[in-house]
Amino acid sequence: MFTRTRTGIFPRRALAMLLLSATLISGAAIALAPASARADDTEAIAGGPCGDDGGRDGRSRFTYEATPGQQVTDCYRVENTGSTAQRVTVYATDAFNTEGGDFALLDANATPADAGAWIVFADGTTRMQFDLAPGEDRALGFTLTVPDNAGPGDHAGGLLVSAQTPSAQILVDRRVGTRLYVRVPGDLQSLLNITGMAAGYTPSLNPLEGTTSVSLTITNQGNIALAPTLVLGVKSFFGTDLVERRLENLDELLPGASRTVTYDLGPVGQYVYVVPSASLYSRGDQSGLAGQAPPAPQVDREAGVWAMPWVLVGLIVLVVLLVVYRRWRRRRDDRRAAEWMAFTQAEAARQAAESDAQPAGVGGGVR
Repeated sequence: MFTRTRTGIFPRRALAMLLLSATLISGAAIALAPASARADDTEAIAGGPCGDDGGRDGRSRFTYEATPGQQVTDCYRVENTGSTAQRVTVYATDAFNTEGGDFALLDANATPADAGAWIVFADGTTRMQFDLAPGEDRALGFTLTVPDNAGPGDHAGGLLVSAQTPSAQILVDRRVGTRLYVRVPGDLQSLLNITGMAAGYTPSLNPLEGTTSVSLTITNQGNIALAPTLVLGVKSFFGTDLVERRLENLDELLPGASRTVTYDLGPVGQYVYVVPSASLYSRGDQSGLAGQAPPAPQVDREAGVWAMPWVLVGLIVLVVLLVVYRRWRRRRDDRRAAEWMAFTQAEAARQAAESDAQPAGVGGGVR
């Protein structure tokens, strides 16, 4: 047991023993560390379509055209591309567009209701879980059955391989997905629309400068997955172009999905009233079944906004007020001068009249 000296410091021998013990304990901890904690260990997975032989066949997505009640068989290959053994889970789920317009798949605990619910693996389950050694791969056969009541158009989903790894106080879920499109024939409708448009203008001190902004809500009102293209511009009140037209390509929108985008349309002078314009096109079918859907019609929208040169207007108002004030001041001074002249003339006339009316003085005699 260590004891303190009167100065409250450990003896040198005791301090040396303490440092030696700490060093031995640290060395033991490093030596007993498991091999899986090495810095060069990696955890990675991959998945994608495969052919009849179980190998990759060059496809980047699953695309099918199937009628209600029809069954399609295919293959999904998963691989452990890391350096450690991993337990993976494979399942299918539905797709949706995020607020930013990205293609996304439902969370693992969400229940699919569309194309993701149509897939059953060869073992009769909708979710498979197994271990993969480093570098090991496995081909999984599955069957997709289109329900009898499936509506016409594109039904989007994805096949996922997931590997969960504990890290500190959280559980890291690595998911790799492959897109899935199922087109059901029938009344196919390609229809993109601008369902909302708002314009704004921010002036600057220079009347020849300012910023025009436009916010657009794009909605896929059809039943085909389409990629929108926008052509943006700004016109004057008389219809002349004020900026160079701008092209914006957006990611695909699934049927029923919407996305709101905002753009600054460059420097625009303060021309009292400007008109931002937007033309919406479609870059075509994004499902991989090109040529089978009708083309989407073009949609044009405009939204006028005031672009008042308030600094110039303020200067003009100030000048007008100054001119009006000076005229009023001059008229007031002229009126006061006329009143003063009239007063002085009247006073002089009064004094003259009083002088003429005064009686002459009487002289005295000599005795």
